[in-house]
Amino acid sequence: MGSITRNLQGVLLGAPGVTGKRVTTLPKTGLTDFMRSVISKEKETKEPFYVLDLGVVSALFDKWTRTLPMVCPFYAVKCNPEPALLGSLAALGSNFDCASQAEIELVLSLGVSPDRIIYANPCKPGSHIKYAASVGVNLTTFDSKEELDKIQKWHPKCALLIRIKALDDSIARCPLGSKYGALPEEVTPLLEAAQTARLNVVGVSFHIGSGATYSQAYEGAIASTKSVFEAAVRLGMPRMTILNIGGGFTAGSLFDEAATTIKPALQAYFPNEPGLTIISEPGRFFAESPFTLATNVIGKRVRGELREYWINDGISGSLNCILNDHATITCTPLACNSNSANPTCKGERSYSSTVFGPTCDALDTVLTGHQLPELQVDDWLVFPNMGAYTAAAGSSFNGFNTAAILTYLSYSNLS
Repeated sequence: MGSITRNLQGVLLGAPGVTGKRVTTLPKTGLTDFMRSVISKEKETKEPFYVLDLGVVSALFDKWTRTLPMVCPFYAVKCNPEPALLGSLAALGSNFDCASQAEIELVLSLGVSPDRIIYANPCKPGSHIKYAASVGVNLTTFDSKEELDKIQKWHPKCALLIRIKALDDSIARCPLGSKYGALPEEVTPLLEAAQTARLNVVGVSFHIGSGATYSQAYEGAIASTKSVFEAAVRLGMPRMTILNIGGGFTAGSLFDEAATTIKPALQAYFPNEPGLTIISEPGRFFAESPFTLATNVIGKRVRGELREYWINDGISGSLNCILNDHATITCTPLACNSNSANPTCKGERSYSSTVFGPTCDALDTVLTGHQLPELQVDDWLVFPNMGAYTAAAGSSFNGFNTAAILTYLSYSNLS
């Protein structure tokens, strides 16, 4: 096991986006000490920062390949486009789901072959379609006649997946069915339109919603794809060869629940499908837990028993996930300045606390009624599981530039 871990670590240290950067090897419980070392080195600036643990990325990829070996992951770049994460996943064997020209450019810049990319946006600007054609990205999705018209004009040799609406995505953290996916009665007309345009529809895709919590939704969606495969056969189209089961995966018990639904559903509806390739578009599964965010306490106010703190990242920055991704966040104190003898404040009295972000917007409220020990200005709050739809969707409102937040790389030995 030790040699396997060392080999994987070597692969990741040489990955595009990682090679040439400092990666600190940590013991299993060494994250807090590492963050304190970063803080001590950056004590003048006190800017927020991320720690990306490549050991966690490696463990997640191993978990995926052991649990769903028949499903090839195409990491959803929009979730977190940090180059070190993308390069690590590429080195481990992941492919990529890109939603724009810029995302395709980023993945290609890391040395990834265009045949490892799916342009998984059912509605694309014409100029982006032209770009995909020019660089050899030859697989994309559609769910309307108008999209077929654009593809016929700008990339007629592209292989297509018809995106269908999942029957039940209402329980997902971020449902997508109101925006994307052909309805059952639209499928046959769309396939006929593709036939008429001499476009090559090679498979079906769906998405049960980002942050899905109802794993049984996969079963219904996979059943629906079978009917689309059969409709194509009835129309005399070439047999479809790709089934894209989309995203919605979260690491932990929810992933195990999803797998226990997906595997029997695939066996039930596609037991002997010749030459079938099954792919998926996981984002948060790979991105969420490897990232930890550290923020500095820049202000404080005491009102009786209430403690109010201001930190230097917030709702307009990394913590936009509270609004945009309906995330439930947690934080722990790191009192590097006021209490160096007990930096995690274990055993100390706690107070009902409000945590604000740094902007002048009252909406920029990160936590209310949260129990925290007595902190002082220049202490720190640390937020775990902050890699999914965080920095990727942050802004520079009020001049607090989310894109400028640094990411430090570590590799934890989790065995």
